[in-house]
Amino acid sequence: MLTAIQVDTHTHTVLSGHAWSTLQENAAAARERDLFGLCLTEHGPRMPGGGTDIIPAAQNMLPKTVNGIRVYKGTEANIVDFNGLLDIGSKFLSRTEFAIASLHDICMQPGDAVQNTGALLAAINTDRIDMLGHLDDPKVPCELDTLVTETNRLGKLVEINNNSLAVRRNSEPNVVTLAKLCMRLQAPVCVSSDAHFATMVGAVDNALALLNRLGFPEELVINRNFDIFDAYINRKAPPGKYSVRIESASVSDIAAKISARGGA
Repeated sequence: MLTAIQVDTHTHTVLSGHAWSTLQENAAAARERDLFGLCLTEHGPRMPGGGTDIIPAAQNMLPKTVNGIRVYKGTEANIVDFNGLLDIGSKFLSRTEFAIASLHDICMQPGDAVQNTGALLAAINTDRIDMLGHLDDPKVPCELDTLVTETNRLGKLVEINNNSLAVRRNSEPNVVTLAKLCMRLQAPVCVSSDAHFATMVGAVDNALALLNRLGFPEELVINRNFDIFDAYINRKAPPGKYSVRIESASVSDIAAKISARGGA
């Protein structure tokens, strides 16, 4: 049974333009929830109010850990046309440790299911894109079976987005369909908050409850454990693409980790 995650793979700060907390505030919230890592996935520049495309490069000035939390430098790149063009080019996308590609209706007018699926397929085949974001969005119809099959073929990830269940109206049926497809295809996922405020970081209770109701296998949730997630993203081969799914990973001594980062 899934009870928590140890890495939140989708978080935003004020730099995204419509989020409300700083990285330090997010890291403090992550620590309060007993997380060990978070992915700093700022929106690309096509998002109104978002930062510039150099953000992934600028993140190199950040420390590896903030307030005892491992910060994976990343982005949420926006898909901006039906050919899968992203608003962050390869020059800067190559600097990321973890990158999401998402289709937002505020950045691009969605098409029909065939057009949207084509755009998402092209995006997930882009080097350095690791995960497709919130495929459950009812405003962006797509062929979920095609997308899960291709993402799994590439050894990349599908997102189960907790925020969708709160803010994307009528998304729950799509989340259920997505989860069932991942179960059937044994496709790895990340369960993430899509946090836009510090109190949301690591808060994925609704998503976990839904997955538990479906009997979703916990071994398919890559970010349930820090070591498994860290090993998974460090097995990118060739660069930007994950190797065959990890079968097992060592589980670190949690007490030792807490001690190493300066107390509980």
